[in-house]
Amino acid sequence: MMKIAAVQWEIQLGQVAKNYAAADRWVAKAAQDGADIVVLPELWNTAFFPADVAALADKEGIQTRKFLQQAARQYGVYIVGGSVATVREGRLYNTLYVVDRQGQWITQYDKVHLFTRGREDRIFSAGRRPCVWDLDGFRAGAVICYDLRFDEWLRTLTLSGCEILFVPAAWPAARGVHWDLLTRACAVMQQCVVVAVNGCGQSGDISLYGHSAIIDPWGKVLAQGGDEAAVVMAEADIAQVAAVRKKMPVLADRRPEVYVRG
Repeated sequence: MMKIAAVQWEIQLGQVAKNYAAADRWVAKAAQDGADIVVLPELWNTAFFPADVAALADKEGIQTRKFLQQAARQYGVYIVGGSVATVREGRLYNTLYVVDRQGQWITQYDKVHLFTRGREDRIFSAGRRPCVWDLDGFRAGAVICYDLRFDEWLRTLTLSGCEILFVPAAWPAARGVHWDLLTRACAVMQQCVVVAVNGCGQSGDISLYGHSAIIDPWGKVLAQGGDEAAVVMAEADIAQVAAVRKKMPVLADRRPEVYVRG
């Protein structure tokens, strides 16, 4: 059993220093509440996203990695660091970082599917690689927000062994029903634990939905927040994933040779 904390709060648009300070307070609170793993939402350093996001972005991810590593060591928690706006080699990315309890950097992920309706594709560069890693004897994976709508991408992680999927997001209240449906559907279709962590409150002129959730592989919601800032916490049995996949062998019944490609 892992005690997982999904942290949602109202991220301040363009207020980078305030957002790092808030992230530290929320990680500290989650650790105090007994979390083993703390998960942050999407673009928590800048919010989604100010006009000058490129100027505010973390250069090479240095500030974020240092912050997450120090927080992990100080509070003794594993951190899936949501995502932040970063600049590398002159390109802007929406990047997730992961650190372990000793503050060691584990992996990173650049958001692959960019939200054209929100002009994200005009500002950010898209990632190209999936993100799967070892987590205390299990396989973990991560996607970011809009990635959740692409079942091909989610299945790619599942076929790589993913048993627990982290989904940081900045999902708007206007499409809140989609958030609830897609997060549960992901848990059922991929037969994994889903930790979906959303921002809340106002982000510029966008109202974020909140409702972060931790969902088991049968689609049962173990814990869910509302539309207010909160630490949403639940104990998740990752070993349950193997039992579910054995009882309902969906992956073994796939027929990729007849699937349409492209």
